[in-house]
Amino acid sequence: MVAGNYRNTVAIVDKDAIRWNIVQEKKRLTDEALLYAVVKADGYGHGAVEVAKAAKEAGVDGFCVALLDEAVELREAEINESILILGVVDPLYADVIVEKQLSVTIGRLDWIEKAEGLLRQKSITGSVAVHIALDTGMGRIGFRTEEEVKKCEQQIHKSEHFFLEGVFTHFATADSDDDTLFLQQQERFNCLIKSFDNIPEIVHTANSATTLFHPNNSSKLIRFGIAMYGLNPSGNLMTPPYQLKPALQLKSELIHVKQMNQGDVISYGATYQAEEGEWIGTLPIGYADGWLRKLQGQEVLVNGSRCEIVGRICMDQCMVRLPGNIPVGTEVVLIGKSGQEEITLQEIADKLDTIHYEVACGITPRVKRRYVH
Repeated sequence: MVAGNYRNTVAIVDKDAIRWNIVQEKKRLTDEALLYAVVKADGYGHGAVEVAKAAKEAGVDGFCVALLDEAVELREAEINESILILGVVDPLYADVIVEKQLSVTIGRLDWIEKAEGLLRQKSITGSVAVHIALDTGMGRIGFRTEEEVKKCEQQIHKSEHFFLEGVFTHFATADSDDDTLFLQQQERFNCLIKSFDNIPEIVHTANSATTLFHPNNSSKLIRFGIAMYGLNPSGNLMTPPYQLKPALQLKSELIHVKQMNQGDVISYGATYQAEEGEWIGTLPIGYADGWLRKLQGQEVLVNGSRCEIVGRICMDQCMVRLPGNIPVGTEVVLIGKSGQEEITLQEIADKLDTIHYEVACGITPRVKRRYVH
């Protein structure tokens, strides 16, 4: 998908905000702790490479991604710090993992055997770090029993190409004010850790929510994701220990303005009928850009005033009711500030009955990204 470089719809990413959020978190950590910037899903829709560069300037120790392709993208952009792939990588690509010197997650007992076989077949030398995933209650990936953990540790110690660097789990409810399951997972993790003959150097359990809301949870490595982008992992449920600065704005402009007659309809399905003399503006953004049809009725900001989206959102355009005859070319803020008003990603998420993660990730590559300081 090509970016719309020749239209004035743009996602603006403030790299200073990203650096601010990282620096605030680093102030709270011990000297021994490692801070890894999570830049999976194209940096949560903000742009993985540019976010990684900003995070590197702010002093992170490494990066986390979900896909092998995402790790390769960072390496090709000359990001040379440690990169941990948190998702499952097919052992058929073990040669790429070794070549790019990537740390990889293991959650199955047959992974090492298959990867070793491929590397021997290709006469590939070298070794890379592995992190064992433990499923303590997330129900996603990872080992669940002490026996599996012991067998995996033994396999890795016999390996010619892999060495055991870390072990981790992921909490399902760290962003909730009910810590019942969180404490259960923590206890389960502590039990599974005892299965190791030699506990790995890097034991990590902290994502953004864990480090912000459970400061007593010990974790050698912090997987700093959504908070790095200035977004509260709990939505509005809990208050972070420091100010988070949102990095993303979404802006467009009026490309057409018209005055309507009584009963004129707007957009597909004729779901909106205008009043006599209403002014309607058209924006060049639609559901193909991630501005979903369910956002009909959501407000945008024009000259600091809230204006409602009327009629169904189209693939490429949507319409808003204006307070008057506003000139074509006027800026429209869909996410961000205008005057004294602000529309947050959380407001959009609430409208869509989802989380702000999904909204940010859903802004498609067709919307060009612009990076500012």
